[in-house]
Amino acid sequence: MITACDIRLATDNAVFCVKEADLAIVADMGTLQRLPTIVGHGAASELALTARDFSGMEAKELRLVSQAYPSQEALMAGATAMARAIAAKSPLAVCGTKRVLLYQRRAVEDHSVADGLDYVATWNSAMLPQSADVQEVFLARAQRRRPNFSRL
Repeated sequence: MITACDIRLATDNAVFCVKEADLAIVADMGTLQRLPTIVGHGAASELALTARDFSGMEAKELRLVSQAYPSQEALMAGATAMARAIAAKSPLAVCGTKRVLLYQRRAVEDHSVADGLDYVATWNSAMLPQSADVQEVFLARAQRRRPNFSRL
């Protein structure tokens, strides 16, 4: 399931495993499709074929998680701070960024960089003119305050 997440965090001592080989089955929930693009083909093959456990610290080294924290408390504090930082952004910008990232994630198989640039240009030309968020950012900066973004 972790491979389907946009942002992945763990504690240093978290335990991960692609367990299916130990269960005499082939992973069928997208792990084998997503994991190689995250950690590389060689690491994904080794993890899937051995079904070995690996720690949150190793998951960070493999780039499976973006942050590994020393404790559950530190993880929750880090996750909360990250959520607050994202929530403080323009909802339209966050939504658009996620859509473009998801589109481009398929780039290896389906889309070139040029396709991705065309997609984001189309997104921005469709969404930004109707958004007051861009104007609000500049106004808030001029007034030295936090922006108040509109809802989606």
